Amino acid sequence: MRDALAGRDGADIDLAIDRPPEDAMAVLKKAGIKVVPTGLRHGTIMAVIDRIPFEITTLRRDVETDGRHATVAFTDDWLADAGRRDFTFNALYADPDGAIYDPFGGRADLAAGRVRFIGEADRRIEEDRLRVLRFFRFHAWFGRGAPDVEGLSACRRHAATLGALSAERVVKELLRLLAAADPVPAVEAMRDAGVLVHWLPELGATNRLAALLSREDAVDGLRRLAALLRDRGVDAPTLGKRLKLSTQEALRLEILVAAEPATDLAGGPRAWREGIYRLGAGFYADRLLLAVEAPGDWRAALTLARSWTPPEFPVRGADALKLGLKPGPRVGELVDAVERWWIAGDFTADRAACLADLERRMRAP
Repeated sequence: MRDALAGRDGADIDLAIDRPPEDAMAVLKKAGIKVVPTGLRHGTIMAVIDRIPFEITTLRRDVETDGRHATVAFTDDWLADAGRRDFTFNALYADPDGAIYDPFGGRADLAAGRVRFIGEADRRIEEDRLRVLRFFRFHAWFGRGAPDVEGLSACRRHAATLGALSAERVVKELLRLLAAADPVPAVEAMRDAGVLVHWLPELGATNRLAALLSREDAVDGLRRLAALLRDRGVDAPTLGKRLKLSTQEALRLEILVAAEPATDLAGGPRAWREGIYRLGAGFYADRLLLAVEAPGDWRAALTLARSWTPPEFPVRGADALKLGLKPGPRVGELVDAVERWWIAGDFTADRAACLADLERRMRAP
């Protein structure tokens, strides 16, 4: 409902009902509709029609909350369900005829670009501390101007409690925030409110992120996170463990924030091809987009990274052994030397030329 009123295409269609989930499952199955019990404990099921998933959740009220999780009970009271939500524009409903129900003025807040807690902001946050990060995430996506004063003050008061959240929930919110069209104002507000002191003490200035937004050809939350950390001397492995990133995400972040190798844009296409060969096209493009201070034609370099496929080095250690070299460290040293020669020649030497260079090096005193 929120996305539709904001004129945005929502990826998900969420439905609410005033009957227990078991009743809904029975009705759907009788109608021949596939049902997946994704979260029965919280009253949520998934109906799949023509391969399109529809999330269906029974109206709920909170019985007990501890700042991280809520124990809920099902209800048929639509106002009670709306009252347990976080922000006013997340408590919007529409019936099958299109009539909109807005118990807390969410539609006006949405139109004004204002993220406002339902009821007392402190109470909403005490129910679920993640709402502090959600406040800034929704501001990044829907807010205009400065954040709501009452909400921002409450987030600042509760900033010290966010360490109790799970890393997985924090990272998910942070990456979703960074995927907004312009997350810079929200990130700056978060930094000023101290809400990332525990999880991201390495947070730096936002100037590199702002520059990245004008360069990137696709949104990438992890790359945008790297833009905030690039100049901070980040211990990427430690950060990856703290945020519980996947092995692949942690490795990528480590490469993105590393100071070396420097991106040589001024060296022209030959230097660009070497960078693509050594890093791989994806990593090279990432570092290229982040190298906002490097002089040179980054657009042409990015086009090359997207279009040029590096050749495969045509020589292996086995070739040195066939030429009579005994197994040992010198095999790798010589092959590496030939590869450097091949790269310096802009990858033009063929296998025969590379083997000839290898043989020459083997015979050199």
